[in-house]
Amino acid sequence: MTRLSCLLIALSTFLSPSVASAEPYLPSDESQVLERLPEAPASALRQRLSQDPTNLGLAVELAQSYISAARAEGDPRYNGYAQAALSPWWQDAAPPIPVLVLRATLRQNRHDFAAALADLDQVLARRPDHSQARLTRAVILQVQGRYGEAATSCRYLRGLVAATCAAESASLSGRLDDSYEALRRAFQSAGSSAPPEIRLWGQTVLAEMAERRGDGQSAERHFRTALALGLPDAYLIGAYSDFLLAQDRADEVLDLIPEAPRPDGLLLRRALAERALGRPPMLAALEARFAASRRRGDSAHQRAEARYRLDLLGHAEAALTLARDTWRVQREPWDARLLLRAALAAGRPEAAREVLAWLEATGLEDVRLAALAARLKAPAS
Repeated sequence: MTRLSCLLIALSTFLSPSVASAEPYLPSDESQVLERLPEAPASALRQRLSQDPTNLGLAVELAQSYISAARAEGDPRYNGYAQAALSPWWQDAAPPIPVLVLRATLRQNRHDFAAALADLDQVLARRPDHSQARLTRAVILQVQGRYGEAATSCRYLRGLVAATCAAESASLSGRLDDSYEALRRAFQSAGSSAPPEIRLWGQTVLAEMAERRGDGQSAERHFRTALALGLPDAYLIGAYSDFLLAQDRADEVLDLIPEAPRPDGLLLRRALAERALGRPPMLAALEARFAASRRRGDSAHQRAEARYRLDLLGHAEAALTLARDTWRVQREPWDARLLLRAALAAGRPEAAREVLAWLEATGLEDVRLAALAARLKAPAS
């Protein structure tokens, strides 16, 4: 899963479709508690929708419940169920706005960013004040490394959602320290009044900012604050696992991730922890999952596969190919790190030129990327 999955937490918080209007709703007051779906809501909704498959309100509600489950559990099958719920309108050139927003969300999950942005542009042409479309557009642009455009979309938002969106964009474009402090103060002031989903999002963003600054103590605090909220979130578990692996705390990763997690990314982290502890990692299971993704034509797992080939198999050339393919689609700090590491391991510093130029152009600050860049720029001995 990518950072995008984490940033879209806010969408599931604020999407409260009305059966009457089928319009997503963004409250003006962050402290407002919205209705939450009960445990296992899908079966009842699915039954009702099967009896009335063109009921837009039911379809939107069911699709959103599946998208929320996919985010929480890291299981992409739920996204397929969400698309099925929207099937009466899926192929329409101009479907209702709620379908456009959800279709954009599902398309970005498959890394079809161009189609997702086209859907969102259509929403904003019809409803320029649509906050949810603005947020979704902003986070897709962030994943693509288009930070100036993302910041423009963030300006249409409000409160902590706006603060987190803007701080993330600014932190990736040369203003890391100021962005971190501004966002930290914003959440400190809000305290527990903000919805837990927004606090989880913000604390995860703060943790990753702190990591890029080289401040492990603060990163740990933010990660633990997010985990203490008790909300299921596969991205958070993966990000904290990466932090623990970097701190040589692999035993804690095994405590955090069960033996057979559904998400490929979490299985990868567990395998990395097992290798670090001298245990045989689950290579066959990972190989089977990545092969299945390739058969489906699913490119969303290329980053994880590149890391698998580099760190567990030692196949630097294969990892470099996958990392470069991923870089053509998305440009998150992890994507840059993986490509630089693969270029070093393969002995091909020229393969990293585009990333090095991009880092200079954006002003992205990350102590780990800076160390890798210095090694790549160093003259061969």
